[in-house]
Amino acid sequence: MKKGLRSIIGTLIYLAIVFAVTFLFIIFVAQRTDVDGRSMENTLQDGDSLIVDKISYRFRDPKRFEIVVFPFRYADDVLYIKRIIGLPGETVQIDNEGHIYINGELLVESYGKEVMRNPGRAIEPIKLGEEEYFVLGDNRNNSSDGRDPSVGNIKRSDIIGRAFLRIYPFSGFGTVQ
Repeated sequence: MKKGLRSIIGTLIYLAIVFAVTFLFIIFVAQRTDVDGRSMENTLQDGDSLIVDKISYRFRDPKRFEIVVFPFRYADDVLYIKRIIGLPGETVQIDNEGHIYINGELLVESYGKEVMRNPGRAIEPIKLGEEEYFVLGDNRNNSSDGRDPSVGNIKRSDIIGRAFLRIYPFSGFGTVQ
């Protein structure tokens, strides 16, 4: 009887350790999230499953063009996935032709699916604070992003992590750029 009880206790301890390690991994290292919508096409598709790296930004700052995940400020259960365009301390502006300017210089980038038709609030220069980022969806004409006052500038503390691996669909498995 004692041998059977030891076996049960050992199994319970093993399961508790597995649960604790999994929980800590999800809280501090990485989490899975799904793309819901078309705002990041052609890079990401509606229904893609991603792994979000939650640890990198503990050791370094987010970089321009990285894809980040953050909560929508009016609904904590809604996550946004967007590309960083403007960095802390920079001034971002978008003209009526859809050109993006950083500190008055044209930003050379190729992530937009098409020419932006609406510069939104970025028609006027937006000066980012020390811990603020300006983000855009790759599908610029079908994205609620930094141009929209409801999204606005993203605080570094609100960034959950960097989308770095697509795990589904399997045909698209690989790193996210």
